[in-house]
Amino acid sequence: MLLEAFGSFLQLLYLAMLVLAVVALVFAVTAREDAYRAADKQKKSFWLIILGVTVFVNLVIPILFLQIAGVIASIVFMVDVRPAIKAVSGGGSGRRGGSSSDGPYGPYNGGR
Repeated sequence: MLLEAFGSFLQLLYLAMLVLAVVALVFAVTAREDAYRAADKQKKSFWLIILGVTVFVNLVIPILFLQIAGVIASIVFMVDVRPAIKAVSGGGSGRRGGSSSDGPYGPYNGGR
């Protein structure tokens, strides 16, 4: 019973690693090439190769060491590269540095 639970846990872990790699690859594909250069990150082709190999390894070659290396690459992309690209390409939370009382045409507090 314990062995079956551990096997189920490993299957969920493998699935989570695959999902993370696929999501990172989709974000890498949809970002513009010039955003990578403007954010001073590696080229888009570099990240597409790294993340593509990660997805391939997770799907075809289930070797834990390679999968962990792929997870690290995916995490680096998601927490370092993607936010930098998003900031450069104009994506963000929709706020442009105003106050919480700012409306669409200026502050609600009378400009104080």
